[in-house]
Amino acid sequence: MLTSAAASSLPRTPVDNPDNQITITGTPMDNYPDVQRPQFCSSEDIAKSNAFVKEYKIPTQCTQPLAIVTDPDGNVWFTQTNTGRVAKFDPITQVFTEYDNTKWQKGMRSMMWGIDYSPDGILWFTDEATDGIWQFSIKDQQYSRTDYPKVADSLPQRLSVDGSKIIVNDFIGNKITFLDPTQSSQGISYMSIPSPVENSVTGAFTVDSHRNLWYTNWIFQKGGVLVKFNQDEFENSSTAQFENSTTPIFDLISVYQFPKGMSTPNGIDADSNGKIWIADTSSSFFFSFDPNTESFTKYITSVPQISSYGNYSGVIKNPVSRPYWAAFNPAGKLIFNEQTANRIGVFDPKSESLVEYMIPSHNPNWADCGEIPNCGLAQIFGFTNFGDKIWFTEWVENNIGVIDTSLPLFFDVDIDTQKITLKKGETKQLTLSITPHNNVSNLSIISSNTADFSDILVEHNAQDTFMSDSDTTKTVQISISASKNALPDVHKVLVGAQTDDLVVSKFVTVIIEQ
Repeated sequence: MLTSAAASSLPRTPVDNPDNQITITGTPMDNYPDVQRPQFCSSEDIAKSNAFVKEYKIPTQCTQPLAIVTDPDGNVWFTQTNTGRVAKFDPITQVFTEYDNTKWQKGMRSMMWGIDYSPDGILWFTDEATDGIWQFSIKDQQYSRTDYPKVADSLPQRLSVDGSKIIVNDFIGNKITFLDPTQSSQGISYMSIPSPVENSVTGAFTVDSHRNLWYTNWIFQKGGVLVKFNQDEFENSSTAQFENSTTPIFDLISVYQFPKGMSTPNGIDADSNGKIWIADTSSSFFFSFDPNTESFTKYITSVPQISSYGNYSGVIKNPVSRPYWAAFNPAGKLIFNEQTANRIGVFDPKSESLVEYMIPSHNPNWADCGEIPNCGLAQIFGFTNFGDKIWFTEWVENNIGVIDTSLPLFFDVDIDTQKITLKKGETKQLTLSITPHNNVSNLSIISSNTADFSDILVEHNAQDTFMSDSDTTKTVQISISASKNALPDVHKVLVGAQTDDLVVSKFVTVIIEQ
């Protein structure tokens, strides 16, 4: 089910037990034994909605939607793990169109992690099962496939159309590949950048405003490096050409060691100021990297709500949200999917505020739910931006969904200071203000922080849950303490409030002095 390199972060298609019964339905469900269908094909027959999220059930059963992108007209396109095809959803008519792929081997499954739209009306997407790069012509409604260039093992994962090139990371092949989509008699030309850490995986990538290519290179649970590749300098050099080979270009690569706490960085994107933002899938952390100071800053999501992980057995002591992919929207806010929290987060770097939207569908077969109702994960792996909308896929619920970020929140939060300095053993207080926009019930205060062990303690004077009236701002006193044994450091403390559908919070920078 999982790769050996990143077992906690990269789901793979399951291995069938030949002893399991398969009831033939004539649908993609037939790729799974009956006993596995609730886990992989959807546990519920209907799509759900809440105040901010609307889901749509895909007409064909058990397609397992994954990578997703929008075209300039706002149509939503996504890949299907269990059928090998792409599908379109028209948000205006709310109609799905699924395009059969006659070149696909019946019964095969593939994690198609990467998809992008090209201005010539071509959809490009990856196929890990056959190491393929596919094209789908929207005009002709035709598929074509090219072998991904490899030497040994490979896994073409994410994909991006960048000008006249197609960029693909080879997750287990330890390289980034640039493809020239212009076909010749020899096929598609390519050039590959070997990653600087041997026997590692090559994670997702982004291109900043200066055309530097950034990507992660790591060994599961053993750390790694953030890599910068200078495209302009390379293209101005005498070796700048597609050679259908791996080019020795390490003199154009800069590497930066991961900070403490980063071990499985999947998502990555660059903001308009040149900072690089990274989501870490083994934890609840996401990071920024400033190329000017060569320094990392660690942030944290709120603690997952029990509806996502259940804890029916009582064995889960420290649930994590697992931020997966990351991308900036046109408003300059960082979006990331929280795989094991069943949420999508929207972070504003300017105000250091975070809004986390709960997804209404849950599949109990992916959590410790027992008899707990409305519990589990929809496995939200793909998302894309279009204006104020965030479109996403639910891999095990056979849905796509949309978040409308233009809708007013139930409430806003504010704090009287976003930076405090503490000596060892010292406590300081700040005031959290919660301003509702209507009557909000079942509000509760949340907090989390990036400190190791118990260097920082956060407490508040509010009851567990409460109700806020639409015309009343509620204030809560928050105490932040540094332990007597705390090490000097700079941490981020997240404080805010949550309901069943929404978490709204802000970060406080806490400096612990020597």
